Amino acid sequence: MYPQATGVLGLAHPPFGWRLDPRVPHTAQLLAAAGYSTTLVGMQHLIEHGSAQELGYTRVLPVAPAYEEAEAAVGLLRELTRQDRPFYLEVGFEEPHRPYDFGGAQPDVTRGVAVPGYLPDAPESRQDMAAFQGAIRQMDAGVGRILSALDELGVADTTCVIFATDHGAAMPRAKCTLYDPGIEVALLWRWPSAGLGGGRVVSEMVSNVDVTPSLLEGLGLPLPPAMQGRIIWRLLTGRAYAPRSEIFAEKTFHTYYEPMRAVRTARHKLIVNFEVSTRVDVPSDIRESPIYPLMLADFDGVRPPVELYDLEEDPWEQRNLSGTTEVADVEADLRHRLLAWMESTNDPLLRGPVPSPYYADALAALHAS
Repeated sequence: MYPQATGVLGLAHPPFGWRLDPRVPHTAQLLAAAGYSTTLVGMQHLIEHGSAQELGYTRVLPVAPAYEEAEAAVGLLRELTRQDRPFYLEVGFEEPHRPYDFGGAQPDVTRGVAVPGYLPDAPESRQDMAAFQGAIRQMDAGVGRILSALDELGVADTTCVIFATDHGAAMPRAKCTLYDPGIEVALLWRWPSAGLGGGRVVSEMVSNVDVTPSLLEGLGLPLPPAMQGRIIWRLLTGRAYAPRSEIFAEKTFHTYYEPMRAVRTARHKLIVNFEVSTRVDVPSDIRESPIYPLMLADFDGVRPPVELYDLEEDPWEQRNLSGTTEVADVEADLRHRLLAWMESTNDPLLRGPVPSPYYADALAALHAS
């Protein structure tokens, strides 16, 4: 699968202050309304940490290392599986965010270290990737502990398990970009009694916005009106499915204003940049990487208004083809698709620059008596 990471317009925690539109229910709210108990263990990125109940969770447990969150989840499962009421349990792992030694995680080189092509092949890259792999290994052990508990409790076959991530690796030219290393995320789905027994990989493009409507379909629950995303239940269960011809991606704010939108087909990627900025946004956590100093030259210069890449010939998106005659028809087609999607989603960029909550706070301070 090739899922697309999605999110709100900007970071939810202070000082950024973005929030989900209250008219759009979170998955936990939808399931709570259907009679499910709803619990969050650990991280979420959609609201400040002290307000997670507003997203529909009846219980919220704090962020901790993966092995502690896993044990907390196992304790909850022992309780929840004894009840007649269906449950929704979400576990948000801090790993593998930086720093990669959270909770005592150690670098992992047990299966070697592969440096992806968008990073320099250098000792610093291998060092950082080993630390990244160690954080993933610690998280993976936590996931394994939870899955083992489902087996021990005798509910593995009847429990729907979804594993997903929200953005690409925290590496230069990945996280906080719309290049493939930034938007390609994990999506694994297991539910044996519903026909999802594992051991199958599908190549169709899907988006994280497809997860909630597909989960509701699998549970036999109604979809709220105007919900975005496609139901991929037929794809998951191996039946005839009309695949997406494209996926869309967007970024407006992270640590600063950098609005961009993208459309990706099986072969091509078009990115439109709506403000002047350097070629790659490098968030503060990625600047901690030992790789960052090696790539400073890659971050100089101004990002072009339009980027177009042939992902078959140029999978690491190094050669911008926008404006060239060889792909003029492709570029025109992708521009039309992207504009139509922005119009259909009522994208605020079509009405001008998007002010952040920080802007409102600054303006209020300026006017204060």
